[in-house]
Amino acid sequence: MTQQDWLADPLYRDAVADLLGVLAYGELTAFVRLAGDAEMSPTQPLKASVASLAVAEFRHYEMLVSRMADMGIDPEQAMAPFIAPIDAFHERTRPSTWLEGLVKAYVGDGIATDFYREIAAYVDPSTQELVHSAMADVGQADFVVKVVREAIKDDPKVAGRLALWGRRLVGEALSQAQQVAVERDALASLLVGGVGTGRPSADLAELGRMFARLTDEHTRRMGRLGLAA
Repeated sequence: MTQQDWLADPLYRDAVADLLGVLAYGELTAFVRLAGDAEMSPTQPLKASVASLAVAEFRHYEMLVSRMADMGIDPEQAMAPFIAPIDAFHERTRPSTWLEGLVKAYVGDGIATDFYREIAAYVDPSTQELVHSAMADVGQADFVVKVVREAIKDDPKVAGRLALWGRRLVGEALSQAQQVAVERDALASLLVGGVGTGRPSADLAELGRMFARLTDEHTRRMGRLGLAA
């Protein structure tokens, strides 16, 4: 099946619009938050490093918006349903320190990234390639790991506070991702609506394995930071 064959199904087209819309707004908010983190950075080199991460996130946003426009999808309409839930998530998980902001960018955004990569397994190859490109690590992983580990080395008490923060983030991020998927029928259809359409779909057992993979990946990220999951 070509991408046009897939997009001929109105429900699938709506699902792709939802997927690209939620990713685009997520990338836009990531840019805004990292730009704010850059302002809070304690040194000029750190400020420059975080600012460069913010720029990379904005490029991903532009990539997604451009592809939606090429597909005849209105980017503003595609993002609109996700503004309130994503903003609410960020309001609930507002960091109180610069280090918490970095951990959120790595751990909290990482959970969302993993979730939408899982969903991308059920879209056409062209859209799947776009999603993986937009979700690619822009260097934040190595940067955050280095900064957090150095902070823990300087003050071991930091580890306990950041570990608690990481646990809170994973709960909020998983809850938010599930809520978005459930409340958007078209998006949910990517996971469970492929039967009879020639598209792949997931059964309940696979959905269970998917969330187990998300949890395992979170544990791995926390371990890289030197934090207990």
